[in-house]
Amino acid sequence: MFLVLAVLPGKPAQVILGTQATPASVRALTRKLGLDKPLWRQYADWIGGLLSGHLGNSYISGLPIRSEMGNALEVTLPLIGLGLLVGIIIAVPLGVIAAVRDRHASGMVASVANQIGIAIPNFVLGILLIIVIGVKLHLLPTGGFAGWSTSPLGAIKALILPGISLGIVEGAIVGRYIRTSVREVLSSDYLRTARAKGLTRWQALVRHGFRNAAVPVLTVLGLELAGLIVGAVVIENVFTLPGMGTLLLQAVNNRDLIMVEDIVVMIAAVVLVVNFLVDIAYHVLDPRIGLES
Repeated sequence: MFLVLAVLPGKPAQVILGTQATPASVRALTRKLGLDKPLWRQYADWIGGLLSGHLGNSYISGLPIRSEMGNALEVTLPLIGLGLLVGIIIAVPLGVIAAVRDRHASGMVASVANQIGIAIPNFVLGILLIIVIGVKLHLLPTGGFAGWSTSPLGAIKALILPGISLGIVEGAIVGRYIRTSVREVLSSDYLRTARAKGLTRWQALVRHGFRNAAVPVLTVLGLELAGLIVGAVVIENVFTLPGMGTLLLQAVNNRDLIMVEDIVVMIAAVVLVVNFLVDIAYHVLDPRIGLES
């Protein structure tokens, strides 16, 4: 990632000073930013800063990147959390109904709803929600973010539509995996044994099936977190939210390389931590899965 950013055309100093800047002023700012050093030295300085907790200052604003990322996370983290919550609320009933009642009208409707949700891009869904709920019905704001300290209720309202836009698409994807997982459980020997002992299909599934069906779904949820983060980059720009997605896009456009590098590293770290927690959750749901494996 560092090397890709380093070889991209365009100099950060030129972007900051504008097209009318003289070559001497561009060289002076490049030297001030430390971008005249060899690549290995720039990389060593950046990694050293990360290990010491110093993320550096933005090339554009001059402000500490840690504070800018902290402000952006106040928007992005609740947005991703809301999107994940909406996705789970949608995925579980749709997936279970599609699996248990696959030969009935309700199961077919659930399967079709999953396919429609997968086919619609989240930014298209966001635009539709803005037009219908925001512009036509005037029920929720269509953009902007007041801030948690200024108006907590306004901040919550500002995140509802983008959270739904993220959650519906992710919920449809996860719901499809839940359908497959539950269908495999329904055809298992231990569930047929439970039904032979007198339990109904739903009783056997609730008591013995859901725990086993949840294990492969956890893997999908861990992977879909990356999808939520990528989706947030787009959705935040659709709804003009000052989150990590907007900050990342602005940094790319402004050639604020150190900002881009820090944000990408943070996103990668979050994905790794979540996948680690998913591995631990395997053992909680099914003790037969050893942590050493």
